[in-house]
This record gives sequence, structure tokens and C-alpha cells, in this order.
Amino acid sequence: MASEDGGDGVTGDDTGMTAVAAAGARTPRGTGRRLHGAIAHKLGTAIVSGEYAPGDILTGEVAFSEALNVSRSAYREAMQVLAAKGMVESRPKAGTRVLPRERWNLLDPDVLAWVFTGEPDVQFVRSLFELRAVVEPAAAGFAAERRSRQDLKLMKDALSAMRRHTLATDAGRAGDRDFHRAVLRATGNDALIVLSASIGAAVNWTTQFKHRQRALPRNPIPDHVKVFDAIAAQDAAAASEAMRVLVDLALADTRTAMAR
Repeated sequence: MASEDGGDGVTGDDTGMTAVAAAGARTPRGTGRRLHGAIAHKLGTAIVSGEYAPGDILTGEVAFSEALNVSRSAYREAMQVLAAKGMVESRPKAGTRVLPRERWNLLDPDVLAWVFTGEPDVQFVRSLFELRAVVEPAAAGFAAERRSRQDLKLMKDALSAMRRHTLATDAGRAGDRDFHRAVLRATGNDALIVLSASIGAAVNWTTQFKHRQRALPRNPIPDHVKVFDAIAAQDAAAASEAMRVLVDLALADTRTAMAR
């Protein structure tokens, strides 16, 4: 992206632009949230997939907006979305540069969606499960000690959605995500609750990835029921252990799916 005067003299590696432009060429000109969100999705997916590497300079806004057949304002807004997620940095006359991976907000639900658009990196998937293994068992223990009737209702409703729709459907996976969010909410810990969107997105995308490969090798809903029963019984140790087992089994299923 060039400076605000709109110059398009900044160029860089165009490897990812071909794929992005091919999809973007069908996008009608215009502005608005849906449009710049679609552009951010295309470019974000190109970055996380490695089509644009850290340090690459993105093509100037005039060239890019013409290639994508979108307005320059929509392209600028998309760049602002990516910048807010720590993926790119724009400087006058220097252009827009892809930032190092350690700067990316990898727990942002949108970034997680972009990662799982293609084949996710094995190490990154393991990192997600390590995060869950650290956070969720402790959260389940706190939830058992602090849960309210409303918290239990949210968990129960989520379990009902999982049973009714199964995890092979969007509605069932939404129930799965809502269950894990409800557990974090029940901790009453603001710092943990902030993680609920990220944990929920990680749960959703890893489950969707497993189903994309093949049907799940087992039904994970009984593992969720064990977590719920322990929280409902206010048994912190049992809740923590049940959640630890749930996360470990989910990781094992994901490893199997990735090995295929």
C-alpha cells in the first residue's frame, strides 16, 4: 500500500496476488463492511498460508484495488483490519509490510478462521491445544466452585444443541463452542472470560477441520457431559480432570485427522 496520495509505485512479491486477484475479480466495486471484510479475508488467508512472507511489501493500493476490482477506500479499510490484528504495518512512502508471525494476533477469531481455511500448520495446532490444556482444566475447576444457575443453563443448552444437531453440523459445532465459552464465563474471572472468544474459535475450527477429513472416530459429547456433571456437582477436582481428559482426547483426534 502506498502513501495516502495514492501512488502505486511500491511493489513486492506478487506470488499471493494471483490467487487473491482471481477471487477478487468477481467482487463488484463498492464499499462497506462486507466488502472490506472479504478483502481482509482474502489477504489474511494469503498471509497465513505463506503466499506473502513476513517482510514482504504488498503491492500499492492502486494496483491492488484494480486487480481486486474494488475501491481504494475498501482496500484501505481492509489494510486497517489486518493492521489491527498485527499482521501488517503501513508507513508513508515505505508501503505496507507483512509483519513477523510473532506480532500476529493468532488468537483472533478471524485469524484462526484464515489459518484453518487451508491446511493448518501442525505446530500451530499443537500450540492451540497446549493453550487449552493450560487454561481450560483450571477454568473448569473455578467454574465448579463459582457457577450460577444461569451458567449451568447455558452449558445445558449448549449440550442439547450438540446432541440435537451433532458436531458434523454448524449448529452442533456452535453448541460445542458455546459450551466452552460458558465454562469460562462461569469462572467469574474477567481475564479468563476475555479468552472465551479465542478458545471458542479454536474449538470450532479444530472440530470443523476433523470433520473435513473424515467423520470423528468417536463421539466427544459424553466427555462434555462429564465436565458438566462435575461442575453441576461443584466438584472442582473432578471438573478439572474431566476437562483435561476432554482436551487430551480432542488433541489425539486432531492428530489422527492431520495424519490422514
